[in-house]
Amino acid sequence: MRGLKDRFLRACRKQPTDCTPVWFMRQAGRYLPEYRRLRERYSILELCKKPELAAEVTLIPLRRFQLDAAIIFADLMTPLEAMGVKFELKEGFGPIIETPIRSLSDVNKLHEPDGEEIAPETLQAIVFVKGELKGKPLIGFAGAPFTLASYLIEGKGTRDFAVTKQFMFSEPKGWHLLMEKLTNVVIKFLKSQVSAGADAIQIFDSWVGCLSPNDYREFVSPHMKRLFRETENLGVPRIHFGTGTATLLMLMKEAGGEVIGVDWRIPIDEAWQRLNFEVAIQGNLDPAVLLAHFEKVRERALDILKRIDGRNGHIFNLGHGILPQTDPDNVARLVDFIHSASRQISPKDV
Repeated sequence: MRGLKDRFLRACRKQPTDCTPVWFMRQAGRYLPEYRRLRERYSILELCKKPELAAEVTLIPLRRFQLDAAIIFADLMTPLEAMGVKFELKEGFGPIIETPIRSLSDVNKLHEPDGEEIAPETLQAIVFVKGELKGKPLIGFAGAPFTLASYLIEGKGTRDFAVTKQFMFSEPKGWHLLMEKLTNVVIKFLKSQVSAGADAIQIFDSWVGCLSPNDYREFVSPHMKRLFRETENLGVPRIHFGTGTATLLMLMKEAGGEVIGVDWRIPIDEAWQRLNFEVAIQGNLDPAVLLAHFEKVRERALDILKRIDGRNGHIFNLGHGILPQTDPDNVARLVDFIHSASRQISPKDV
């Protein structure tokens, strides 16, 4: 068995591991007192744009918990600044766009930056973090084109994505040009992160679950296929994640990625069966379960492990990010439980 430090990377490639690797979306966040203390002094954007601070936030959960991977601290909106997009980040509200996209003319105004122009502070933070991880893998990430487009068009977070869909249906030329530009930027940003030292990358299509399969095929799939095609030679695992995507799983698999991340709205064994067990799978505990007593956390986590049934290629994670009111002790106990319990389930080569 290879060393513990590549447990996560081996699982991404569906290779045997000594136990199930664990990391969490938003593992560095408001539930941690160390992070809250930093937020008393700095805004989210300041933390993202100061490489030393971004690196420090990235490392906080690794010092507390026996996690199997770090993920660089940044925001999905980070690369859009290089496109000329002005926005602010409000805690609990997400990004607020100064001038939302409303027309083809607005799309034409978006700058297409060179790779070195895109979030250089994040790239420097990756270099800093790699120097401290002592071989433990680091995940880079970017928002997927659809999710970024939804923020740009809505101007803020939304529940129904009505403005996004209206633009998508009524301005198809503008929509595909916007997706093309965003895809170009995301590809460049992902490549730069790998060049800086990222060992894996996750593409967050957090809001794509609002689409029907037919709309995904027409308006999203061509761009995601190009994104994965043009990052295929990077030599690192790529995690393709979305929420509410039970009806889109096969389409996401067709688009690309060595790992598909799923949320809690579908049993993880059913999701993997739909994917024909041909890719690794990541997930999928409901983040709200971590707000309960640990016995409930243990019960739900064990159910996920039993559904996986010892197959190679499972990375334990939540179905979305850790909630701010989560008790860090529950997180620590969950990590230890997944490592110990998964060792007792016989591995299956599927």
